[in-house]
Amino acid sequence: MTTPTPSGTTRGPAEPTSDARVLLRPLAPGYVTVDGGLWRRTADVNRAAAIPGGLEQLAKAGNLRNLEIAAGVADGDAIGPIFADSDVHKWLEAAAWEYAREPDEQLLADQLHVTSLLAAAQADDGYLDSVPALRNVPRYSDLPWSHELYCAGHLFQAAVAQVRGTGRTELLDVAVRLANHLVVTFGDGPGQLRDVDGHPVIEMALVELYRETGTRAYLDLASWFVEARGTGLIEAHGKQPTYFSDRVKVRAATTVEGHAVRAVYLGAGAADVAIETGDAELLAALDTQYRAMERGKQYLTGGLGARWEGESFGDPFELPTDRGYAETCAAIGGVQWAWRMLLATGEARYADQIERMLLNGFLAGVSLSGTEYFYVNPLQLRADAHAEEDRSPAHGRRGWFDCACCPPNIMRTVSSLTGYVATADGPSLQLHQYAPGTVTAPLDGGTLHLRVETAYPDEGSIALHVEEAPDGETTLALRVPAWADGATLDGEPVTAGTYARVTRRFAAGDTVRLDLPMTPRLTSADPRVDAVRGSVAIERGPLVYALEQPDQEAGAVVDDLRIDVSGGLSDEFRADLLGGVTVVRASGAVVPGPDAGATTPYGPAGTPSSASDQPTEPVRDVTLTAIPYYAWANRGPQPMRVWIPTNAG
Repeated sequence: MTTPTPSGTTRGPAEPTSDARVLLRPLAPGYVTVDGGLWRRTADVNRAAAIPGGLEQLAKAGNLRNLEIAAGVADGDAIGPIFADSDVHKWLEAAAWEYAREPDEQLLADQLHVTSLLAAAQADDGYLDSVPALRNVPRYSDLPWSHELYCAGHLFQAAVAQVRGTGRTELLDVAVRLANHLVVTFGDGPGQLRDVDGHPVIEMALVELYRETGTRAYLDLASWFVEARGTGLIEAHGKQPTYFSDRVKVRAATTVEGHAVRAVYLGAGAADVAIETGDAELLAALDTQYRAMERGKQYLTGGLGARWEGESFGDPFELPTDRGYAETCAAIGGVQWAWRMLLATGEARYADQIERMLLNGFLAGVSLSGTEYFYVNPLQLRADAHAEEDRSPAHGRRGWFDCACCPPNIMRTVSSLTGYVATADGPSLQLHQYAPGTVTAPLDGGTLHLRVETAYPDEGSIALHVEEAPDGETTLALRVPAWADGATLDGEPVTAGTYARVTRRFAAGDTVRLDLPMTPRLTSADPRVDAVRGSVAIERGPLVYALEQPDQEAGAVVDDLRIDVSGGLSDEFRADLLGGVTVVRASGAVVPGPDAGATTPYGPAGTPSSASDQPTEPVRDVTLTAIPYYAWANRGPQPMRVWIPTNAG
């Protein structure tokens, strides 16, 4: 048969150079299609509603107006945060990857219009950042907070996406002029600024630009920014270095700390530098840091950041549920870092991390309609919660934010999701994520073309139908998630947490089947996670589940529910609920708290309330119904919890 020609770009984000020190090489988004299931529904609303709506929101919020003023086609004062340009850049990246997925002339025209504003706003020496320029803020005078290099980084990423996704170079020309300005401006040379931006992203962006242009100076500057961190530069500004991941040099750090998004963006950028320079010591340090994050500073959902204060990581095992921050952007950065570590190490646990973060911590950040967002993603919302500020989940999802970093970040991630599905090298194809569609891989000896048939993550059967195969032996490596004890490949047991491999001479018509057990399960936490001691969570396959108020029996308030851990779990697919989800049911009870006149919430151990204020209602048995965590708050803000106290708690 004739292999279908891949549509769109043949290169995706974070694609290493041919000389990079990696074990796996990505299949570009154009070689992977997703044509059904959860991710296709998410991609469709992203294209139809989120991206056009995002451009409208950027106009309404003033981000585009700032560029028009800087370009000399409008008058007025700058509006919004000093980093307002970055949200425009993220939108441009989203539009570029989306155009690569399916070309659309209006989408291209919108990109080129915004690009023309950026080109007109750019200074003669290459500097570009509209808000500081319009407010007459001296360049780079307060890098811990000005975000000038952060904005530049998102511009570089958008430029690479645009040239790869559309073939147009207008934005790349702008990016190159700005990057050349930064190369002259920053470093240890005479007259150069020895300083780092308070918000990393410039590091991975410069590496991306190096990969696209071949200009070694960009990689060298990225490496310099990584090495300069932790040497007291931010502290010299009178700033607290922990917040900025600047207390310890990157290659000496053993964990993550400070602002969660900054920390994981820095980890991703440092991984890019390590990959492209062959720096094994730096890569090993990053592996240590990621393991420490995964072990003690990450929520069950893959959410990152325990504290509202500083949007930051807490201490190890400090993971409160109702006050958990878990910013959507942090989940995105965690995926970006994990992907780079997967390419470098080939370890299945990084692909597991990507799955956990995408399907739970990330996907919860956007509504099923694609147009409303969470900035923070806690694991509990109490009844009668007070919506104290714009970001509070007690509001429900919001259409936009004053600090709108998350919405366009979600858009660009969804537009490039197919880039995380597969890698190929020599005679081998590795499948890391599962969704219905096609995978086309150029391998030694010819092309391997697969049709993937699955209803994952609702069902665990994944059938790979070979429609074209190379000459000679080919190896298929299929990720078996760490949770999937009892998985089989073509009926034979395989080990969870590894890649199951089959090597043979394939032919059109062959089928390989991976079956993952989807029996719902209860999960407990390390006892050092004080916030959930005496509680369990429900998981099914890769999905974390939550109890949300609309699904419970009448009068059964989520705050008062207990689960019977000996009662077993059952599941049922509900096509009529939340776009089609599998619900999980469990036996439990309602244990009401003291009445409103109670004098104290405390009492002798072993009683459900204080000794003098017993519950006004008896304990009663109920059936608990849980939905996937990602789908909560699509019926308005409702009480919700992931961790459920046990009947012995």
